[in-house]
Amino acid sequence: MINSIGNSLVPPKTDLTILITQPAPTSEKSPYYDLARKHNALLIFQPFIKLEGLTAKEFRKQKIDISAFSAVIFTSRNAIDHFFRMCDEMKISVGQDTKYFCITEAVALYLQKFILYRKRKVFFGADGTNKSLFDVFNKHKEGEKFLYVCSENQQDNEIVNWLKNNQCEFELAFMYRTVSNDVKSIMERHHYDIICFFTPSGLKCLLDTYPDFPKSKVICGTFGSGTERACEEAGIKPKIVAPSKNTPNMAVALDIYLSTESTLKKKKTAKV
Repeated sequence: MINSIGNSLVPPKTDLTILITQPAPTSEKSPYYDLARKHNALLIFQPFIKLEGLTAKEFRKQKIDISAFSAVIFTSRNAIDHFFRMCDEMKISVGQDTKYFCITEAVALYLQKFILYRKRKVFFGADGTNKSLFDVFNKHKEGEKFLYVCSENQQDNEIVNWLKNNQCEFELAFMYRTVSNDVKSIMERHHYDIICFFTPSGLKCLLDTYPDFPKSKVICGTFGSGTERACEEAGIKPKIVAPSKNTPNMAVALDIYLSTESTLKKKKTAKV
């Protein structure tokens, strides 16, 4: 039986501690519960960043006419939330012919909260990678004017560069910004065997707080190509990577990694 204590999922006995730099799951059906039980792991949830929405007044300074774009790019559910929030605040009606390009199917399905999904043109990458999203762009980019909804201080440069290199007409629409949380207390409370990052900003928050963070002593997991790239640039080689065809989310990626490591340990023990 898994107990919930604060922002933690606690099994009766723990063999390892994993820090998930996101909010705790709100549903007991979360795959993280199964993960904690299966691997006797203590899962601690603590967002390293928080998002602040830009006001309509701040957005107007960018001089972007949302209705002038035929396609919108979303790389997260947060981007969707802030896009439609901004449209409501500015009393902008998004045309029914607008195309939506999403990084994953899960992000695409989140659009159902705001639009009649089946009646709109929604596209998403096959495996959650930028490459699969670019494959979708290639099929539909002709004549489109893209609006890439992103954070004021965080964009996926790989996406931006692809749009530039393929002569696509596009604009960056800053509708929110990321702000670092105070992570000292959570980092000093436990020793973590694994830390999972979901944004480059989350990693930056940790390294800004602890410039001498022992990069080689903690196993890191990353979600998204931008986060993976940020880790590698910081001198950290992620051992757990998502999304991909086989690892659509972090819980699955962790399960595969921990199961593989467990199997390897058993083989080594048997040889001895």
